[in-house]
Amino acid sequence: MSLQVEDPRSTETPAPLKRHDSLFGDAEKVSDSKHHGSQVSWMRTLSLAFQSVGIIYGDIGTSPLYVYSSTFPDGIKDRDDLLGVLSLILYTLIIIPMLKYVFMVLYANDNGDGGTFALYSLISRYAKIRLIPDQQAEDAAVSNYHIEAPNSQLKRAQWLKQKLESSKAAKIVLFTLTILGTSMVIGDGTLTPAISVLSAVSGIREKAPSLTQTQVVLISVAILFMLFSVQRFGTDKVGYTFAPVISVWFLLIAGIGLYNLVVHDVGVLRAFNPMYIVQYFVRNGKSGWVSLGGIILCVTGTEGMFADLGHFNIRAVQLSFNGILFPSVALCYIGQAAYLRKFPDNVANTFYRSIPAPMFWPTFIVAILAAIIASQAMLSGAFAILSKALSLGCMPRVRVIHTSHKYEGQVYIPEVNFLMGLASIVVTVAFRTTTSIGGSAW
Repeated sequence: MSLQVEDPRSTETPAPLKRHDSLFGDAEKVSDSKHHGSQVSWMRTLSLAFQSVGIIYGDIGTSPLYVYSSTFPDGIKDRDDLLGVLSLILYTLIIIPMLKYVFMVLYANDNGDGGTFALYSLISRYAKIRLIPDQQAEDAAVSNYHIEAPNSQLKRAQWLKQKLESSKAAKIVLFTLTILGTSMVIGDGTLTPAISVLSAVSGIREKAPSLTQTQVVLISVAILFMLFSVQRFGTDKVGYTFAPVISVWFLLIAGIGLYNLVVHDVGVLRAFNPMYIVQYFVRNGKSGWVSLGGIILCVTGTEGMFADLGHFNIRAVQLSFNGILFPSVALCYIGQAAYLRKFPDNVANTFYRSIPAPMFWPTFIVAILAAIIASQAMLSGAFAILSKALSLGCMPRVRVIHTSHKYEGQVYIPEVNFLMGLASIVVTVAFRTTTSIGGSAW
């Protein structure tokens, strides 16, 4: 945008000036690059949607491995509780990832970048709310123009801007919320690999009961080490490698869910009636509210959709979520509920017990691969968020590697990858079971 300078000899009112105060965004641009938020062809969007299946949805897509066991750690006391829990799961998936993120939050991006710090950057671009100074005197001199608001909506915006800029408490609250949100994403990126891989590997004990829990933990640690080792290859290569596996995973869990629904209890479709949620809480009281800690695991990794936006674009994420993820995961949860209505004693290992015998080993192998991939969303999201935090001066200087010569949003931070990998392995060794990790997650 061109900069208009007022001629002192002129009596005309100068045009309104709009200017970004900071050059941080320009400093981290990749030469001849573009972000995925720019206009791209439908073929490129479909390609990005395919990649996003492997990068974004591994986490939320493998939640069926452990949601029911985490929700009912002491077993199912009333079979009608399954309808209440299933209803909670379905409406949680509809309200949080679909309505909130896919159709609302994704549009609040910062030039194609998503994540908590992108929101903070977006706000601070229009109001001086940063606790860490980022302006030179010349910046303030050039940018502090008063723009006459033509309508009441803009007047309210100017009033709010002035209040934010003049309130030290508001600046501290916004910055604290940003740091907390980022910390939660990183925490999720630490817990998710541990619980996903442990859940998948534990399934082998269905066919090999002699395998001890210590051996399961050691196998999980080896898998986690491999996962964090491949991050340096970048989102583009990892995405094309992971997407076919996750696509097969979604086909499998959707098919198994449909099979269980038809064979065991079609009546669980009543769970689309939200009245079962009310009845569930009335019947269970405090324990029903406590069980929300397990139910909320069904949306583990949802923040990755927004945090990873810089790797893809809005339309690609919307296509892949509504066309692939939601139908597959919803069918899987519905099928598991139908199975548990007939076999409530198998809730501790619902996923593997509900698999038809001929499909066990193919599903187990794909589950292991999907669990390895499940962490990718939060890892890519953590890299993107912390890269943005670095550009805002909110974290120590670390090396940021751009893994794509086309798209600036695809980054890798070796130090962060090492620390998150180490933390995930420590969590796996310390907690040892998915139930323990699920309890710690909330």
